[in-house]
Order: sequence, then C-alpha cells, then structure tokens
Amino acid sequence: MANKIKMYTDGGARNNPGPAGIGVWISSQGGFTGNLDRKYSKYIGEKTNNDAEYEALIFGLKQLKKDLGKKKSKKSKVHCFLDSELVVKQMNHEYKLKKRKIQRYFIEIWNLMLEFKLVEFEHILREKNKVADGLVNEAIDAELKQGKLL
Repeated sequence: MANKIKMYTDGGARNNPGPAGIGVWISSQGGFTGNLDRKYSKYIGEKTNNDAEYEALIFGLKQLKKDLGKKKSKKSKVHCFLDSELVVKQMNHEYKLKKRKIQRYFIEIWNLMLEFKLVEFEHILREKNKVADGLVNEAIDAELKQGKLL
C-alpha cells in the first residue's frame, strides 16, 4: 500500500528577476510514514519567478526523499500542489518546454520522480497555497533583514 503525501510548493522573486525564495510544506496523515507536517523556506539568490517555482519543486522532492529514505520514498505517492499554472502544465506535458533552462529543470524533476511510486502535479489558486507562499516571503525577508541585499 502506498503512502499519500501532499506537497505544496511556491517560489517567488521580488522585482522579477530579483531576490528570490522558495517555500515547501509537506503533509501526510497516517500510512507508514506517520503524520508529516514539515515546512521549509530558503533564500535562493537573484532569480526569476519561474526559476524559483521550479527550484521549490526540486527542493521539495529532494527533501522529501531525504526525510523518508529511499525505501519509503519508493512506496510513496506525492501529490504536488503549485500555484504556477505554467509549471504544472509543463510537468503534465500540456505545454512545450522551449527554453533550455526549463528543459534542465524538467529533466531534474523527472529523474527525482523516479524515486517515488507516483508524483502528480495539480494547479491550485494562490489563496490555497498561503503556507508555501508565506514561507517564500519569510526567506526573502530574512535575507533582506540581514542587510545582505541592501
């Protein structure tokens, strides 16, 4: 029996491109992993919004594999929720991948998907992604507050 895990990711850049951050919220209830409720935020430097969205998804899948371990990852179904319609449609093969950088992100995610039983992507409205969005802003604000970007 597979364990079902929900992963909400978001990425954002101020002034696009500009100071960027990622946010990931991983949640599951029961199953062989027990109850998960993990939140991650990270500043990722000067990026575009699209780069940040993809990097959030990559970070989330890598972190989830690390948290679960290889054996549990292989038995897990991961449902990824993103407010980036572009990334979701690209990952679901509805939009073409024209830019090289996006193709590299896609390949990295595709390879990470092989570490899980199933990975699905679903677009959600920004209002339903408030936790991950808040984590993005937290990461960027913390970096700005340290004065590194002033």
